[in-house]
Amino acid sequence: MIEEAHMIEIPIKTEQRTYSIHIERGILDKVENYFPTSLAPKTVVIISDQNVYARYGKRLERSINNMGLVVQPIVFPAGEQSKSMHMAMDIYRQCMDAGITRQDCILTLGGGVTGDLGGFVASTYLRGIPFIQIPTTIIAQVDSSIGGKVAINVCGRKNQVGSFYQPHGVWIDPDLLRTLPKRFIRDGMGEVIKYGCIREERLITQLEALDEQRIYSHWEEIIATCCRIKGEIVQHDAYDRGERQLLNFGHTLGHAVEGAGQFQSYTHGESVAIGMSLLTAQTETLHLTEAGVTERLRQLLQQYHLPITTDIPWEKMTPFLQQDKKRRGDKITLVVLSRMGQAVLYPVLFSAVGIYLKGTAI
Repeated sequence: MIEEAHMIEIPIKTEQRTYSIHIERGILDKVENYFPTSLAPKTVVIISDQNVYARYGKRLERSINNMGLVVQPIVFPAGEQSKSMHMAMDIYRQCMDAGITRQDCILTLGGGVTGDLGGFVASTYLRGIPFIQIPTTIIAQVDSSIGGKVAINVCGRKNQVGSFYQPHGVWIDPDLLRTLPKRFIRDGMGEVIKYGCIREERLITQLEALDEQRIYSHWEEIIATCCRIKGEIVQHDAYDRGERQLLNFGHTLGHAVEGAGQFQSYTHGESVAIGMSLLTAQTETLHLTEAGVTERLRQLLQQYHLPITTDIPWEKMTPFLQQDKKRRGDKITLVVLSRMGQAVLYPVLFSAVGIYLKGTAI
């Protein structure tokens, strides 16, 4: 059990950039301690949604103003619908109106939508300006803020336009999780459980011994475990050509569930939970997964109030599977658990993917 706050630093070294993840309670009030010395902006753009900015925006502004820097807030409506080309264009316009140059930088303050949208803007505005992620949700703190994947949704498809653009830093404050609604705590647990499944059974064992209340005193170590796992994978494969695809466990079907539900029926973490559950049930039936793994996984998902199945018809999900970014020609790579804590990449013909997801071919 963690008895007092302390700072955890996790270095990330990629071909594009070396930076650090800093995990510390109260980090919003002392950003001067973590601002990279390589940056010398005159203006700092804070990109945030209306809900997060109303709660934390002024606090972050004061911290940046104390460094003698100008702050330019850009606030957008909360929700997945804002992760769009229309919203990106609006942010470009506001950056131009404010005279933002390559010397300046962007801070993304919020969850996965904010990090993806703000990071996409940073990667494309003036062909790229520095940005720093300040994630405020579990799903962003353990996953989406790390690794440099930034994107927007296009034509009803998730993350169809984007780039690999590493941040100059990730600042994580576990205390920010205390203000999250329960559903968004549970949403983040979908990704936390994913990390234990693919790489570290000890994390699964730890989560099994906790619950939604007791987990708060363990967030720093849990977040750090997930960040280290993702950091190690990203350092080996920043551009998603091999090992990084392990991070997609549950996501092939999960993204189809999200899309078929028009991003309203299920959150991302809930969709990933469904994807992990249904895929593992099938791969265990096919003897690709050790016996008993599905039951253990499903019990843990339900322990954290995550769904393990869906009533969305298969035919509604199929079009989203066909547009999956992991598809390469007539093949798609699935992430299969061989046992709890160990995953493998399993390429299959796309025409046969249904066998692994629902028991019959498409």
